Amino acid sequence: MDKWTFGWTMLVLGMGGTIVTLMIFSLLMSLLKKVFPYRKEEEE
Repeated sequence: MDKWTFGWTMLVLGMGGTIVTLMIFSLLMSLLKKVFPYRKEEEE
């Protein structure tokens, strides 16, 4: 594997890994919102 192929492979894997990680965090946050819904504090 020459240096250009290695560079493009690392570029695609790095960007793809970042996108997949962000999607996992997004799904996790939406799941947590459903488990723990936001409720305003009641005034006393």
